[in-house]
Amino acid sequence: MTTRVRFTRLVAVLLATAFAGASAVVGAAPSESYQRISGSGSSWAAGAISSMAVNVKQFGITVDYNPTGSSAGRSDFLKGVVDFAASDIPFQFKPEDGSAPERPAAGSYVYIPVTAGGTSFMYNLKINGQRVTNLRLSGENVAKIFTGSITTWNDPALKVDNPGLTLPARKIVPVVRSDGSGSSAQFTKWMISQHKGVWDSFCTRSGRAPACGFTSFYPTVPGIIAQSGDLGVSGYVSQSFAEGAIGYVNYSYAIGSRFPVAKVLNSSGYYTEPTPEKVSVSLLKAQINTNAASDDYLTQNLEGVYRDPDKRNYPLSSYSYFILPTKVGGTFNTAKGKTLGAFAYYAMCQAQQQSASLGYSPLPINLVQSSFEQIRKIPGVAVQDITIASCKNPTFSADGTNVLAKNAPLPPECDKQGPTQCATGTGGVNSTPTATASGGATAGSGTGAGTGATTGGAADTSAGTADAAAVGGDGSGGECVPDPDTGLCPAGSGGSGSALVQGAVTTTLLSNAGGWSSSQTLMIVVFGLILLLILAPAAAWRHLSRGEPR
Repeated sequence: MTTRVRFTRLVAVLLATAFAGASAVVGAAPSESYQRISGSGSSWAAGAISSMAVNVKQFGITVDYNPTGSSAGRSDFLKGVVDFAASDIPFQFKPEDGSAPERPAAGSYVYIPVTAGGTSFMYNLKINGQRVTNLRLSGENVAKIFTGSITTWNDPALKVDNPGLTLPARKIVPVVRSDGSGSSAQFTKWMISQHKGVWDSFCTRSGRAPACGFTSFYPTVPGIIAQSGDLGVSGYVSQSFAEGAIGYVNYSYAIGSRFPVAKVLNSSGYYTEPTPEKVSVSLLKAQINTNAASDDYLTQNLEGVYRDPDKRNYPLSSYSYFILPTKVGGTFNTAKGKTLGAFAYYAMCQAQQQSASLGYSPLPINLVQSSFEQIRKIPGVAVQDITIASCKNPTFSADGTNVLAKNAPLPPECDKQGPTQCATGTGGVNSTPTATASGGATAGSGTGAGTGATTGGAADTSAGTADAAAVGGDGSGGECVPDPDTGLCPAGSGGSGSALVQGAVTTTLLSNAGGWSSSQTLMIVVFGLILLLILAPAAAWRHLSRGEPR
């Protein structure tokens, strides 16, 4: 064997060892193989789920997820053509909108929450050519916009919400979901609960009466545009031709599209947006079904969220769920069950560390613990005894309180209903304020989702400067120094965050169980490889030259 061949092989072995070490730092890859699994359903939760699917590839797990809408996901699960589904609402045994009942076999499935977030109202509006970023809407006005009762942006009712803006006489174009959508169901359920007269009148005009209960299939009338999926809605609203449009999407899509969302008036008289912290606060009031024998175990009742008197509440906060099989059938078998179980465990722990950077909110400790018991029911699962301490979830604490909710900042006083209006931008343009005529402050940005352009985080703090003409300022509260375990910025700082691009997923590697952040891990790996490439050739050459005659 020649010296050159020996040298090449030695370098290859050293490089392989280095990459093996890198794998151990990021997260030990399993020795066993996994079967490819598939799922479909919620587009509201798709940003979080698809990001999880990207990140588990490092462990040899391949997950194909198709965001077809919650209704289609549940249907695919019942037909046995996918291994799991994601849905924002449970199976509908007695639909209120006249659609056909869903009939899953008893004991064939379980629910686990996969992520939390807010249904936001992303909009495209300008005043004198300048984008509006600080729009505010009462719940009643939201309902009237999406039922065609308010049709122009300069409607007097909208002026009450926005005393600092001179809104244009432009037609409002509501954009709704064309597919069977859990977010449509959640939105219409909220309207029925809080503004029933507005909804019933619209339902009758649309021809749906008497089936005017909440629905996954949003009624349309002339003037309303329907698009498929959150991606379709956000894609339409963000187009240059769509000025005047407003649609409902998960907050993450506004972040990824770099568009604003309307702040919605809560029951305490403050206008808020669904930052991860505010969603955590709001869902403290969600009533979770704790009857383990129930078909809807772990699912949510959100009436308490709608009426929560906390100043930080965002009333359209909710959970989205995985539907997991507990019996073999269709495309699902026990070998896939092992993969699905590993993916579900990952979703409960490591994935929650990055929820906020995507525009979602991490799950609380009680739901994670209950989900561990549900995962055990998957046929073929390799049961993991995970300690809560190793999850590194930013909501967890030793006494069980939700840390993210506890530390959520109060909204600034300029976001209180009345004669003033904050200039601070929202959603994906939170660093771009809009000048107000009411002396509104530019509230500092706090922890929350980034915009993809290393802007400040999305949550508000009360530390603003009263400057009505603060256009061009960044509205940030300082440079973000993320916590290495949670990926969140300390309250009052900016947040760069990982952004979605038009709903596409990020490929950020998640922190491993030992608490290393992805950036720290990659720095160590890169440094080690560089050092190896510098030192290995010389060391190898000296070794081989001593052992072979010249």
